[in-house]
Amino acid sequence: MESSKLVAVVVALLVVVLSSEVATASVSYDSRAITINGQRRILISGSIHYPRSTPEMWPDLIQKAKDGGLDVIQTYVFWNGHEPSPGQYYFEGRYDLVRFIKLVKEAGLYLHLRIGPYVCAEWNFGGFPVWLKYVPGISFRTDNGPFKAAMEKFTEKIVSMMKAEGLFESQGGPIILSQIENEYGPLEYYEGQAGRTYAYWAAKMAVGQDTGVPWVMCKEEDAPDPVINTCNGFYCDQFSPNKPYKPKMWTEAWTGWFTAFGGAIPHRPAEDMAFAAARFIMRGGSFINYYMYHGGTNFGRTAGGPFITTSYDYDAPIDEYGLISEPKWGHLSDLHKAIKLSEPALISGDPAYVSVGKNQEATVYRSSKGDCAAFLANIDERSDATVTFNGVHYNLPPWSVSILPDCKTVLYNTAKARAQPSQRKMQWIGGFSLQSYTEEPDSLKDKSFTRDGLVEQISQTWDQSDYLWYTTYVNIGQDEQFLKTGQWPVITVKSLGHALHVFVNGQLSGTAYGSLDNPTFTYYGNVKMWAGSNKISILSTSLGMPSTGQHFESWNTGVLGPVTLSGLNEGKRDLSRQKWIYQIGLQGEALSLHTVSGSSSVEWAEASHKQPLTWYKAFFNAPAGNEPLAIDMGSMGKGQVWVNGESIGRYWPAYTASGSCGACDYRGNYDEKKCQSYCGGPSQRWYHVPRSWLKPTGNFLVVFEESGGDPTGIGMVKRI
Repeated sequence: MESSKLVAVVVALLVVVLSSEVATASVSYDSRAITINGQRRILISGSIHYPRSTPEMWPDLIQKAKDGGLDVIQTYVFWNGHEPSPGQYYFEGRYDLVRFIKLVKEAGLYLHLRIGPYVCAEWNFGGFPVWLKYVPGISFRTDNGPFKAAMEKFTEKIVSMMKAEGLFESQGGPIILSQIENEYGPLEYYEGQAGRTYAYWAAKMAVGQDTGVPWVMCKEEDAPDPVINTCNGFYCDQFSPNKPYKPKMWTEAWTGWFTAFGGAIPHRPAEDMAFAAARFIMRGGSFINYYMYHGGTNFGRTAGGPFITTSYDYDAPIDEYGLISEPKWGHLSDLHKAIKLSEPALISGDPAYVSVGKNQEATVYRSSKGDCAAFLANIDERSDATVTFNGVHYNLPPWSVSILPDCKTVLYNTAKARAQPSQRKMQWIGGFSLQSYTEEPDSLKDKSFTRDGLVEQISQTWDQSDYLWYTTYVNIGQDEQFLKTGQWPVITVKSLGHALHVFVNGQLSGTAYGSLDNPTFTYYGNVKMWAGSNKISILSTSLGMPSTGQHFESWNTGVLGPVTLSGLNEGKRDLSRQKWIYQIGLQGEALSLHTVSGSSSVEWAEASHKQPLTWYKAFFNAPAGNEPLAIDMGSMGKGQVWVNGESIGRYWPAYTASGSCGACDYRGNYDEKKCQSYCGGPSQRWYHVPRSWLKPTGNFLVVFEESGGDPTGIGMVKRI
């Protein structure tokens, strides 16, 4: 009896020990690569962010990524989407993280989970929930107790959820890598010792979660063991990890760039993206992730920045609508095939570099089994080159890499894309039969409050609305000279961002706004006033909370003054310190006019043209077919749009794109302003409507226009 118990105990201990060994050894790394179950792997990854598409789109996106030669899907975890209020968690719909990861597993792919929980990503507040800003004593991303406590709690929440679902590779799941923090190195420099202490703490906290898979920290040169430091950028071939026993990894190979309202649309040539990726592998890289592989859409008010557009297409291999974008998808797919054919040699040892010319280079990989792979590069930006390698002459186009999986035959050259460019276009389907409702400025009297002086916007709205009304009254005496001359006074409004509309006695007087590079601005404008009391109302509009920068939790938004009135008999009058009446949001928001039930609470009329503060509604049937759909908002000014109660996002076609839109040559170093399009037109004209949000009939469209536009130009289009 006792001996059988002893045997049982020994067996149980062996199971625990063996399980522990499997858990810690399942995914590891050495100087050459990530190892999975003891096997080195050259891994090709792509970023697909689950909230930037719909669950109905996920299987197709993942399959197209697999068909394109990817081994891994990478995603951030979006804290503000999962914990909108402290302790209240949400993991449904577009935020069903577990469902997304399980679909990745079903497709036979791995997953890199970037928990952060700071993500940047041009996402609202960098992924932090707004309530975090108001935790007493908090200071973001530094050696601060309240921040570290909140960060650790959320990290533990996500890790425990993944463990409960068996999603780490050590449990048989697809997650092979995790990330803590995000691009902290540059910020750490400014934070000094507090930053270094925080970075070390974050790494140790993450490792202590015992996930059974390695952790990475991108752009973090002093990432402590065993955390791997990785590279982000347009090029990472010159990057080396901080220890010789860590692999060379590229967590963000930027396939393009984001678009900002007021900016042109960036594009990165497929040939240059392939050149950068091939050269990284050529120079010892073993993990590359395309950021983005599918960019998707910033639905609702998720775009951060501020000034980031609703579209997050990113010139990715799979476009915003889920369609393959050529030649990028096909050209990279061919690259991945060449890399995979070279993998037996690539994983076997360090590269041997051979000089074959002034601006040409060769790299050779060999295995003990006789496998041989070679890369021949010509980094000259203008001229072809002929090089001799292993006694054979090879012609290399400028700014290109040739891959020889057998060290003899060129299977692939980065400058020679076989895939033909996509001829995608937006095809007009039809307009809408619209009705309109115009609300009065600051019309929610029962929702207003009064303060002496000007208040910061987010402290009042908590980012539940883009809008805050600032209203005050100005008394004008009968003897004011301008009443006789008609030389109207000038109002000056200094704003910390991001846009505003000035109303005087109920009439729109003017509009002003900032930009991505400088969200602060000053409004100057003449104001028509009469003798007696005059009502000045300023609608301050936010365009997403900041997503990057040092201590952006302390950044302010809204009208903080001064606000002055000049051209009076007395000269200049400062209005900043007098009583102001505040109203959070709009009447239409309070009434939920974006819903069918809410819209019945007001009287709608025939659609009006170019009226500010106007809501438009229409019913429509879903177009036939299965092509992706969008709404053409090119005739409108600035506002928001909903379909069946779902927020499509912010629109602003009136903010035309500036930039340099000329010919684009793939040769030479790329930056986000090198290749641009749509200069002089809207930064974004079309707004994605997922088909899964539509019913066959009776769909409900609502548009809120802030400053005025032509609603007859609104229409449905399909992407073909």
